[in-house]
Amino acid sequence: MNTAVWQPKEPQKSRMWQFMQFVAQKQQQQFADYQQLHAWSVQEPALFWQALCDYFHLTFNSSAKQALNTYDHMLDARWFEGATFNFAEKLLTRRDEHPALISVNEEGERQVLSYQELYQEVARCAAGLKQVGVVKGDRVAAIMPNVSYTIIAMLATASIGAIWSSCSPDFGAQAAIDRLGQIEPKVLFVCDGHQYLGKKHEATSKIIEVSKAIPSLVKIVVCPVIHTNANFDSLSKAITVDKFVKPVKDCEFEALPFAHPLYILFSSGTTGKPKCIMHGAGGTLLQHLKELGLHTDIKAEDNLCFYTTCGWMMWNWMVSVLALGATLTLYEGAPTYPDASRLFQLIENEKITVFGTSAKFISAVEKADTKPNQQFSLKTLRTILSTGSPLLPKNYDFVYQHVKSDVQLSSISGGTDIVSCFALGNPIVPVYRGELQCLGLGMAVKVFNEQGKPVLEERGELVCTKPFPSMPVGFWQDPDKKAYKRAYFDRFDGVWAHGDFAEVTKHQGLVIYGRSDAVLNPGGVRIGTAEIYRQVEKIPEVIDSVVIGQDWQEDVRVVLFVKLREGIQLNEELINTIRQTIRHNASPRHVPAKILQVNDIPRTMSGKTVEVAVRQMVHGQTINNLQSLANPEALNDFKNRQELAD
Repeated sequence: MNTAVWQPKEPQKSRMWQFMQFVAQKQQQQFADYQQLHAWSVQEPALFWQALCDYFHLTFNSSAKQALNTYDHMLDARWFEGATFNFAEKLLTRRDEHPALISVNEEGERQVLSYQELYQEVARCAAGLKQVGVVKGDRVAAIMPNVSYTIIAMLATASIGAIWSSCSPDFGAQAAIDRLGQIEPKVLFVCDGHQYLGKKHEATSKIIEVSKAIPSLVKIVVCPVIHTNANFDSLSKAITVDKFVKPVKDCEFEALPFAHPLYILFSSGTTGKPKCIMHGAGGTLLQHLKELGLHTDIKAEDNLCFYTTCGWMMWNWMVSVLALGATLTLYEGAPTYPDASRLFQLIENEKITVFGTSAKFISAVEKADTKPNQQFSLKTLRTILSTGSPLLPKNYDFVYQHVKSDVQLSSISGGTDIVSCFALGNPIVPVYRGELQCLGLGMAVKVFNEQGKPVLEERGELVCTKPFPSMPVGFWQDPDKKAYKRAYFDRFDGVWAHGDFAEVTKHQGLVIYGRSDAVLNPGGVRIGTAEIYRQVEKIPEVIDSVVIGQDWQEDVRVVLFVKLREGIQLNEELINTIRQTIRHNASPRHVPAKILQVNDIPRTMSGKTVEVAVRQMVHGQTINNLQSLANPEALNDFKNRQELAD
């Protein structure tokens, strides 16, 4: 039986509890627990989302006719039609000396911006954008690291009603062009370079290549990050940020429709050019207030730090914490430099209360034999958030034994497609080992079997059966929404299929077993890749792995590739250890037919394992967009492997 590894001590003090009482009084009904509140929120979506606005005092310049229209298909849903507001204004409501942004880099250099200073910087940047002709609906893009000025530029863009999109500076030139070139930005914010693993990487040649490939640009704004003598003289459109901004005191905020596009985010692009996914201002803000304010219980006195880059949706997600008046700590650099304790030192120094990271980072800390609770008190740390890939049961064990015994460990899952979560944390319900705590309020999440029927405690396709405000407002250059519909509604008509292989547990939590398109099917039995990763993670010699299904003799066989610690070679003894571990803890069907060693595991820019690309390489198929990978050269190890011919 799966027992709770964390219990809420004072749930009545949480915002989730207070919201439950707020709704109960407003609706004249009682909720015995979170499950009843969740059931009401999906049965009465218009009432729920309006109640959320009321609870967080989210007011509009002009009022909505209704919270939700009458619709036939999820794609036809319209939220808060008639309402106008400005996203940037809501994030800059607080204007005092309280720290808004704390930026720290690898070398420990620290910069603090108060809410008042942030407002003034946004006003100056917005004036610069207007000066060069940026208007509502224009695109403004960035190739920037996770530093304060990236957020300043985004808020300035949103204040005008232009649309923001960003890439991380570790993207190659072609990867940036494939994304930003599609949306034709008018202004591009760039850095002179970035630092990673103690090494400074100058960006000049890459920026010049990208800029020349995007003819729509009228200005390239250069922001000093590593303070090199970067030479952009060959770019006539380039200007340093200090010359770009204008000396104004006040920021003008354009009142815009609820669904006005705020962000363009990009799919991973592993099957072609990345899809350009447009997210509306209203749906983004409302979802993030719910997830950060209720599910994560963040208040104005909190300090959030989420380790991310500007090319991952978690950057867009964490920035919204400013709407709650809290402090956001930004870290730019490698998370394990100079060693795996670096981010825990940051938590201690900055008194961080909520820390977000990836499951891969937690595994890396464990494999480095780092025990943060032996080095730091971490007394302010209340919650750890993990996303990017399934958090394994052994990761829970490590966190509670070696990080902090009373921390709330919340695995969260959603995606770029919804710029938010389907399942996440909850301050009023227990944490169960290996499970995401709960389904998000207002999210009609279910798991469908192959017949399209909802199942409980069975594995199947993660779906959402009712609309929600943070659905994309569209794809770029997809006016009839054909590509949009194909992406999410082809599998089950009128139901959003997210592409995750999952199970709703008896606690009404969620377990993610991996991506549906990577599900293994040996002998007709569906196996999620995460089920195998859970066991391989236990082998100390293995640093990383990827598992695929290889077509073989009119069936499918499971093939596991492993990256081993330096100096270790895969031998029969280690192969047997891996097989026995999987057989004992999973089942004989999970045991790979082949286990092979590789030098590296290919990943996307946001660090996700690309099982589909590996499968394509093994089968000799064409991989359309290698530029979407952080390390495309890693795929060479999977090509024409003689061991897979028999």
